[in-house]
Order: sequence, then structure tokens, then C-alpha cells
Amino acid sequence: MKLSKFLSSFRFAAQGVGASIKQEQNMRVHAFSAVIVLIAGIWTGLEPIEWMLVIVLIGGMLALELVNSALERTVDLVTRERHPLAKQAKDMAAGAVLVFAVTSAIIGLLIFLPKWL
Repeated sequence: MKLSKFLSSFRFAAQGVGASIKQEQNMRVHAFSAVIVLIAGIWTGLEPIEWMLVIVLIGGMLALELVNSALERTVDLVTRERHPLAKQAKDMAAGAVLVFAVTSAIIGLLIFLPKWL
């Protein structure tokens, strides 16, 4: 692989992240939440293992939101009609985001609450 092609792949990925932040309200909510959690982590004085968990959860949440947005756009590109399978695909992807968000919140509470109480 040529270096220019390799570097272009990073540029395209960054454009995808940027487009998601500009166009997707949920991505902005997740990014804002990530900033708040990072500030709370600094303020709380998390241990290295706790930082690792927090970073994996933040990265996973943002990545999953990107995949959800990509799937929604792909479904919209394939069909503009209301189709039960298209709805299910979009709902399942959104459900995956919800499951990870709830899981992340629970883990966040397990990390932060004992330090705050």
C-alpha cells in the first residue's frame, strides 16, 4: 500500500467522524457526554485501570454511533420506501447503541459513585 493511500484513509475516516458530529444529534450528545466524563475523571482522580475502562467505553460508544449512522444511511440509500425489514435494521442498530449506552452508564456509576460517596 502506498503511503499516500494509507494517509488518505485517515483523512476519509476523519471526514466521516466530522460529518457525523455535524449531522447527527446523538453523536453530538455522546461527544459532549464524553467530554463531561473525561473532566469528571480528571477531577475524581481515576486509577489507570479505571481510565482504561472509561476510554474503551467512550471509544466504543462513539464507534457504535458511527456504525449506527452508517447503517441508517445505507438503508436510506437502498430504499426510500417504508419497509418492515428496513425499519427493523435501523431499530436494531439503534438498539445496539442503547444497550452499549446503558452498559456504559452502569459501569460509569460503578467507577465513579464509590469515589464520590
